[in-house]
Amino acid sequence: MATTRIIPLHAGKGRTVGKAISDIIDYVKNPDKTDHGRLITSYQCDSRVADAQFLLDKQTYAARTGRMRGADDVIAYHLRQSFVPGEITPEEANRLGVELARRFTKGKHAFIVCTHIDKSHTHNHIIWNSTTLECDRKFRNFWGSTRAVHRLSDTICIENGYSIVEAPKRRGQSYNKWLGDAAKPSHKEQLRQAIDRALAKKPASLEELLRLLEQDGFTVHRRGKTISIGAEGWGNNVRFDRLGDGYTLDDLLAVLSGQKEHTPRKQPAAQTAPPKVNLLVDIQAKLQAGKGAGYARWAKVFNLKQMAQTLNYLSEHGLLDYADLETKTAEATARYNALSDQIKAAEKRMAEIAVLRTHIVNYAKTRETYVAYRKAGYSRKFRQEHEEEILLHQAAKEAFNELNVKKLPTIKELQTEYAQLLADKKEAYGEYRQARAAMRELLTVKNNVDRVLGFEDGKQIEKERDQKQNR
Repeated sequence: MATTRIIPLHAGKGRTVGKAISDIIDYVKNPDKTDHGRLITSYQCDSRVADAQFLLDKQTYAARTGRMRGADDVIAYHLRQSFVPGEITPEEANRLGVELARRFTKGKHAFIVCTHIDKSHTHNHIIWNSTTLECDRKFRNFWGSTRAVHRLSDTICIENGYSIVEAPKRRGQSYNKWLGDAAKPSHKEQLRQAIDRALAKKPASLEELLRLLEQDGFTVHRRGKTISIGAEGWGNNVRFDRLGDGYTLDDLLAVLSGQKEHTPRKQPAAQTAPPKVNLLVDIQAKLQAGKGAGYARWAKVFNLKQMAQTLNYLSEHGLLDYADLETKTAEATARYNALSDQIKAAEKRMAEIAVLRTHIVNYAKTRETYVAYRKAGYSRKFRQEHEEEILLHQAAKEAFNELNVKKLPTIKELQTEYAQLLADKKEAYGEYRQARAAMRELLTVKNNVDRVLGFEDGKQIEKERDQKQNR
């Protein structure tokens, strides 16, 4: 197995959902790449009209749930699976692609697998509908999904006797981040520093300032009244008005005429974070797990440092009495839980308002159609002609019943309530983060104190005794 990659598919600019689906499916079904369609396999859909079926499922999902998204909605997922050249037949590659799609989606999503043979390496294109077969949920691309599908693909290949990539390359940190303090400054920052050096020589005019920049290795470009600066290796020139406050042409002219003082831009100094208290290492448990004497020596030093930081924390916060520490920890935990419940309640109500608002709009838009449908004696022909509107109306009525809505609120009332909930949530979330950090720190400190006082060992012995009694 060479590679696997998941690509979410969006409608994009200038394309409808139906057009976006048909475009990608038409590409992967290309008869010149799939041996005239012989290497196409579908699951819970007809490959010839898969785009229409995917679109119908999305309309049904919207009608049933009332959930509507904009252009950022994921309409389908595209997975590429490549194999080592010459190792596998196209038919076998297609079979493995179907197995991968079925196991990864757990059989809950319709998909098609198209095996392409136009390259030296046989590869699969797998398209699965983001909407489930029941049209009540959507596939959510989770954190680490690429690694998960890669491992599943490797498992399937190993089960069938095909090779895999033993040590895939992983993406590392950016080059500038790796360089750290040695990272090269940007072009703009290089020019700012050159201007600082030139102004330190007290030039009498703009022309003299530009001459000093040229002596420093820069090139001055003039176009009408616009002046830009370049240097060897720069792709584009930089204008003064792009350098920020203190470096625009007006700012520099004011400095040169003596109207203002020039203050070089200071680089923000890296703030050294105060040392955090960490949990003590259970050295005996680590040794039993296979760690060596070198680890034990490191752990002893580490534990000494953590206990020193623990004592500093207790002293700074006036918690040298264990009862005070216990009370403070309990209060911090209760505060965190209260804020967490408050935020969850606000999010739940905001979700209800979003759904209710959508259904109210749909209900109002489709009410006349549904009244006509009822007057027509629930005619089958009328329903077929207005299927989408009737489904939206029925979904809205079901939602009102589920939410126990007796009297429909106005959209303005819902928007006002939603805005207030959002403001309250933002305010509470700032406190929530602080409360969470304080709780975690106190819990860590208390755990370290318990370990030193032997309370943790006593709790473990009591826990083991309870487990034996329950057997």
